[in-house]
Amino acid sequence: MRHTFPSKLTIGIFDHLDDDGRDIAQQYADRLTLAETCDRLGFYAYHLAEHHCTPHGRGASSNLLLSSVAQRTRQLRVGPLVMLLSLCHPLRAFEEICTLDQLSGGRLELGIGCGSLPIELSYFGIGADAVAERYFEASEILMKAIKGGTLSYQGNHFELNNVPLTLRPHQRPHPPIWVATNRPESAAWAAANGANIACQGPASGVRKITDAFRSHRVHNTGADDPVPFLGLLRMVMVGRSAAHAHSLAAPAYGRWVKNFKFLYDLNAIPVPPNLPLTLDAAIESELCVVGTAAIVRRALLEQLEEAGANYLLCQLAFGDVPLEASQFTALAIQSGLMDRS
Repeated sequence: MRHTFPSKLTIGIFDHLDDDGRDIAQQYADRLTLAETCDRLGFYAYHLAEHHCTPHGRGASSNLLLSSVAQRTRQLRVGPLVMLLSLCHPLRAFEEICTLDQLSGGRLELGIGCGSLPIELSYFGIGADAVAERYFEASEILMKAIKGGTLSYQGNHFELNNVPLTLRPHQRPHPPIWVATNRPESAAWAAANGANIACQGPASGVRKITDAFRSHRVHNTGADDPVPFLGLLRMVMVGRSAAHAHSLAAPAYGRWVKNFKFLYDLNAIPVPPNLPLTLDAAIESELCVVGTAAIVRRALLEQLEEAGANYLLCQLAFGDVPLEASQFTALAIQSGLMDRS
């Protein structure tokens, strides 16, 4: 069967920066090297998750780490996916966003959200019942701030009175906005507000989200609006043989699962029922794509087509995947997908 590429397929990388069991400084250094590799190969962007108090994410200060990525690369765009607006004061978030966009020469891709695990925010004194409203207010303030001028806002969580905004982002009118979602309702909001989306899960389920996005975008778009990204997230491992790829990915995925479950186990919280606990289960559920370059290429094209996605987010590093293995996978994706689109 001959596979056709989704219209204008673009490929970026996503990273939890979960604990690989080594010194954290060395892990940071390896990620910067991987970012340099992906920059040279022509990947579009490096998206970094924000997690707190857990080995599931060593990039808690995501904008700080992304500023280092920006200085080590030339074309690779950078951005949090997502910046937890429910955690920080929106004025501080705005200032960090402006700084990162200016430092990167206008390469910021801004993901915003409220966080997937309330226990992380509770360590900062933010109760689960306040998260949604704090996020709503913070996102409203942020979108107002991006327009410049003087900022005033009255809400239940934030109050701003005639704040002079002396910083501006490099990009006009603002950096591209992203939301991570597995719900059609959130996709509708993104379409109405000109945002891109990133989705995870089986391609058939993601298709419901991308269909909802396209349906709502028809009524909320202008002729000059840029084509949005509809992203599909996959962990990817390419090996010299199928067995070699599996031998690398299986223990690395096991460590990733352990990191993911850390706060759930610590606080006796049930893990999500759809979390695959083994690599084989992750491949079956389409969270992971593992094999030779040809196998991976075929699987990714099938899933992108079924999902209706035009942006592939590859998680090249997870668990204790060696840097060289991540670089090998990046090169295989570049030669197998980018060079043939």
